[in-house]
Amino acid sequence: MQKTGFTLAEVLITLGIIGVVAAITIPTLVSNYKQRAWDTAANVFERKLEESLKAMNTQQTLAGYSSTLDFVNELSKHFKVTRVCKNNDLLNCFEDKIYWNTLDISAGKEIADELDLSSFSNAHDLGQNDWNTEIIGVQFANGTTGLVAYNPDCKQNPYSNQVTGTSCLAMLYDTDGFKTPNTSGKDLRSINASVGCNFKSGGTCFGTPFNPSPLTKAECEQLKGDLGISGCYFDNDYWAGAVKTCGGVTKMASRAELTALSQYIYGEPVS
Repeated sequence: MQKTGFTLAEVLITLGIIGVVAAITIPTLVSNYKQRAWDTAANVFERKLEESLKAMNTQQTLAGYSSTLDFVNELSKHFKVTRVCKNNDLLNCFEDKIYWNTLDISAGKEIADELDLSSFSNAHDLGQNDWNTEIIGVQFANGTTGLVAYNPDCKQNPYSNQVTGTSCLAMLYDTDGFKTPNTSGKDLRSINASVGCNFKSGGTCFGTPFNPSPLTKAECEQLKGDLGISGCYFDNDYWAGAVKTCGGVTKMASRAELTALSQYIYGEPVS
């Protein structure tokens, strides 16, 4: 009887094909798995944080603090914390360097800027220019690390379960703690915080888009000299509110820069 089978050459060719396919597909599968794990960890963390802030709202302990440390000490009663790092010791709770993804319109691609956090100290460093509170470092029991700043104008309504409390804080957090890659959009996430450029245009850095709180005409008149506003004409002036948040007229995006951004995103200027 004649026997049939594979030759050694055929077996080696087959194994070679399998190896090539594995080399192409496995890195993508691993990357997708890691991204799903980071996304899931972030969703779980933010849900737990929201539940804790709602509990604080119900107990009327969400608002009324003059310092971030007092707020974090109260939060730790609802969300288990293993370590709190005071303002002069932040890097014992968080990485000293991170990578922040930025859309560079001039280059037509996203780049990762390395940021040094060793100089971080107050809410301004998390993009909240007018809070005037310090940053506190936190390590949570689930392994997440974070930098937190508290909003002293935080509001609460003990009769409403709709208050999430996220407007009371700005937070940069890492779902993997001190493990790499320490990169925004991966293990690194933020809540009401902007620590790097959201996009660049001609070398100018712009932060995350936001919905400004309006200024009254009286507030605008009081601040216009510091902000570079030429005249105040309206109550509920959202443009003046945006100027205040950005830190002055000179820090606002120009029409040319906004046109370049809209062209990049939409393919044509937006009127």
